[in-house]
Amino acid sequence: MTAPAITPVFVRLKLSLLRNGLRQSGGRKAAYITSAVFALLFAALQLIGLIALRGHAHAESVVVLAVAVLGLGWAVMPLFFPSGDETLDPTRLVMLPLRPRPLVRALLTASLVGIGPLFTLCLLVGSVIAVARGGAAFAVGVLAVVLALLVCVALARAVAAANVRLLTSRKGRDLAVLSGLVIAVGAQVVNFGAQRLGASGLGELDPVAEVLRWVPPASAIWAVHAVSEGSYGLALAQLALTAGALVALLALWSRHLTRLMTSPDGSTLPSAESAARERFSTGLGKLLPAGRTGTVMERSLRYVWRDPKTKAAWVTSLAIGLIVPVFNAWQGTGSVYFACFAAGMLGIQMYNQFGQDTSAFWMVAMTIASSRDAYVELRARAYALLLITLPYATLVTVVTTAMLGDWRRLPEALGLSFALLGAMLATGAWTSARFPYSIPQDGYKNVAPGQTGLAWISIFGGMMAAALLCAPVIALTIWLNVSADGDAWTWLLLPVGTAYGAALTAAGLKLAAPRTARRLPEILAAVSKG
Repeated sequence: MTAPAITPVFVRLKLSLLRNGLRQSGGRKAAYITSAVFALLFAALQLIGLIALRGHAHAESVVVLAVAVLGLGWAVMPLFFPSGDETLDPTRLVMLPLRPRPLVRALLTASLVGIGPLFTLCLLVGSVIAVARGGAAFAVGVLAVVLALLVCVALARAVAAANVRLLTSRKGRDLAVLSGLVIAVGAQVVNFGAQRLGASGLGELDPVAEVLRWVPPASAIWAVHAVSEGSYGLALAQLALTAGALVALLALWSRHLTRLMTSPDGSTLPSAESAARERFSTGLGKLLPAGRTGTVMERSLRYVWRDPKTKAAWVTSLAIGLIVPVFNAWQGTGSVYFACFAAGMLGIQMYNQFGQDTSAFWMVAMTIASSRDAYVELRARAYALLLITLPYATLVTVVTTAMLGDWRRLPEALGLSFALLGAMLATGAWTSARFPYSIPQDGYKNVAPGQTGLAWISIFGGMMAAALLCAPVIALTIWLNVSADGDAWTWLLLPVGTAYGAALTAAGLKLAAPRTARRLPEILAAVSKG
């Protein structure tokens, strides 16, 4: 007796999951419909733009790069948005008598249902229209679109299957928080890339396209261009490369499915060796000062390493603090003063110190009985931040200066960075006590509902105050640079900026400590909300 086909069943299952998900709440339905409308509108505009690109001298380079980026997006999306598609978790099917090959076929077909595949299809069709010339090229284009779409979907599925134990665990959900870093860094890369293309033209993409045309799924689109140029052998090789990549991805996916369906889940059980290492590891504590200062510093550093929201904020600040000055210097449009961006981005981490503790702040509050206790607590948190920020800001400033070759301005750039950092530590300590707010641990929100105004006042008000506090050092820098004999004294800006930043930090901590001790109940209520 022949077994019934399971592919139609999985397609109906996918449609049922989508339909039932929209029935859960009106808000979810509205969000889905809105996102679908915007995605399809963007896909339509992109399709029109690609069609308008037809006949351009560098059209093939643009579409190859676009399809390569699209493939990269399909590869990383399951890592950052594991809950976006419930069918990405094949472990829910382990109790069913299903063989890997029919299951792969069924899941692959079901994966073609959704907004993402439709968006991808629009981009691939537009890419083929942009580069195809002649009936043979359009015929090959049909095959290229099918192969490229299947490669994208199979790539996402293979990545999800290989990491499904991680993605469905707590650590996987923590990983999704870092999606903000990808968006932030990607936005900067796109911004600088657009500036470069605006200045130099689309011809800058040709060397990149020469490499990416051999990377599936972009190789399928280049095959269409090759047929248009009469290079049938090259087109056949690139179509074969794309088909080979699809077969390899399906085989990899099938192997991971077999392992998932037949092996127990031990991903959340730590080994005895790692548990013992965690239990007896006190290396960090030995390097820090004794007493409350060292304890608070270690706790703050562990938050940076372990808490997903804190880690995401730090990683994003570290990345953007380096990208902005270095990319501008690389393009030849930067200045050594752009290095202050690193100190500014990291200084923001001093704001809302108690909100980072969330409801666990009550344990800290129980240890604060006087202004002295509050001062030691805030000082230790500032020390923990400086342990990372000082060497990092110095490194970014030196790298930026080296790229620009303007070593004469290194002392003043460092002095300004240290003064800005001190000002932000001072204002961050004060606003942490005066405008605390809660940071939800679940989801992507960084502010609890109803506290957005507090967050704006805390961060942007504190940053404006920090800029005003740095005005004396900025004025001194300007005066020495415009003065006739000021160049001989610009080196003084390093010790002056360092001392001024240290003095601001000490003053800010002194002012914030009494307010923190007095407002402990209000702070606890604010950071525990939501």
